[in-house]
Amino acid sequence: MDPLAGLLDGPRAKGAFLLRMIMEPPWSVRIEDGAPLCLMCVTEGEAWIVPDAGEPVLLRPGDIAIARGPEPYTVGDAPDATPRALVGPGGVCTTLSGEPLAETMRLGVRTWGNAPDGGTTVLIGTYRMDGEVGRRLLDALPGLLHLPAETWNCPLMPFVGEEIARDEPGQTVVLDRVLDLMLITGVRAWFSRPGAEAPAWYRAMGDPVVGRALRLLQNDPAHPWTVASLAAKTGVSRAALARRFTALVGEPPMAYLTGWRLAHAADLLRETDATVEAVARRVGYSGAFALSAAFKRVRGVSPQEHRATT
Repeated sequence: MDPLAGLLDGPRAKGAFLLRMIMEPPWSVRIEDGAPLCLMCVTEGEAWIVPDAGEPVLLRPGDIAIARGPEPYTVGDAPDATPRALVGPGGVCTTLSGEPLAETMRLGVRTWGNAPDGGTTVLIGTYRMDGEVGRRLLDALPGLLHLPAETWNCPLMPFVGEEIARDEPGQTVVLDRVLDLMLITGVRAWFSRPGAEAPAWYRAMGDPVVGRALRLLQNDPAHPWTVASLAAKTGVSRAALARRFTALVGEPPMAYLTGWRLAHAADLLRETDATVEAVARRVGYSGAFALSAAFKRVRGVSPQEHRATT
């Protein structure tokens, strides 16, 4: 599993949801739900995203924005619009004074807003939980990224616009998968921009030797990898692999593998009831003691302490 897949693994464990917001000015919504990731696409009209720290961003039809939480932000028809609604933890929508708005602003299946024929329509996909594997990728993204329509041509948006209001068997699964595709496409487009500051390991995936080594480590972290076995799989000498891997990724192969294994372990500890012993064996450690020693050394807490605080 590569980090683009890992980006979705944690959120999917606790669910993601997609809805359509239809608004007529004046409107403004304060977002304080603490969600780690939110994707927004405008299909009609315009919308401003105003982060608490940073410059406002104007979204036009076809644009996409990805906001990294849990920092709050505001979405409205103008950069200085006064919020009229608040989205809190769990996606609960209220007035600023706490009065519920879920029913009064419901416009149909997966549709929410202040006017059924409003001039602005925004598709919003929210991921409620992130994982340590995906975090390696998210940490390389800005708090708010914006891809204009001319630099991000996604044929999925019309499909989502048609499908989102349907209430048929399996519809949630369909929309979940499309949301995942939109997110991955957007992240790849962001890192493909000229001058983009992609993580070193992301750029290294394109190298014929190091890219293969990375995929081997990522796809099977429980295997008893050594530099020698990796070198044999990639067709180069141990010295050549170690030198090339370190130069492109920024750390030696075994150091990368340790971080990758512990990221998987951290996600398993948080998302499952598996014992520390079982988690250890799934990520390539001989047992609970070995995993605990590595976890404590690298992360500063024991696996049990990590599980207790998440």
